[in-house]
Amino acid sequence: MASLQPRPVQPADGLAWITGASSGIGQALARRLLDEGWSVALTARREAELQALAQHYPTERVLVIPADVADAAAMMAALARIEAESGRPVALAISNAGVWQRMGLADFDAAAFQHVMAVNVLGTVNMLAAVLPGMRARKRGQIAIVASVAGYLGLPRASSYGASKAALIHMASSLRFEGAESGILVQVINPGFVATPMIAANTAAKPFIISAEDAALRIERGLRRTGFEIAFPWPVIVLLKLARLLPWRVFFALGGLARRRSG
Repeated sequence: MASLQPRPVQPADGLAWITGASSGIGQALARRLLDEGWSVALTARREAELQALAQHYPTERVLVIPADVADAAAMMAALARIEAESGRPVALAISNAGVWQRMGLADFDAAAFQHVMAVNVLGTVNMLAAVLPGMRARKRGQIAIVASVAGYLGLPRASSYGASKAALIHMASSLRFEGAESGILVQVINPGFVATPMIAANTAAKPFIISAEDAALRIERGLRRTGFEIAFPWPVIVLLKLARLLPWRVFFALGGLARRRSG
């Protein structure tokens, strides 16, 4: 099938739908898109926080659609409500909802691991399952999946979170191929450390940490382009991508040294 040359969508194409929009990157990105003229559907479990954000914008340009991303039926219902209440399709789907869970050998827990995968991975799956049929029928759409640099390779005490983000990177890169044949632009967003309530629970060192507003600016700029990966900040990206090229013995030796120095 000939390529339809997917391109970034515009506000005139439909709405943006953001999950995990009640705080952190999702909230900052929602503000950024609203300020840039988008109409935005906000989804998270915490409706009060979504309403607090929505009250700063015209009611005709923002929809508050609370839902649990881990519930497939709820996400299907959320999409139906978005398109029914707005009368417009979802043109830009940003899967951002996620949870962080410290997990190494000492605190390895099956139930906690399943929860991380249910939100981070299956939450994205549920959103995509809702929006993809319409985008494929219209031969138009843009999907952005928020993963993390933690998905590049194994990091200490990140066995569940890193695994979930690696799965998202793999999923996005796989879907990118067919997106090029269907008019759908698929992108992955790999932030480093961003100052959000979720990351505040992580007591490890956070080199080159940036604000959620800075992250939202970088993401919004990346969404205007056709590149697959939107990644930042560059010192962390370069360091981790170079680390992937190391022999495993060298990688683990350097990683162990860094871990001992950080305590």
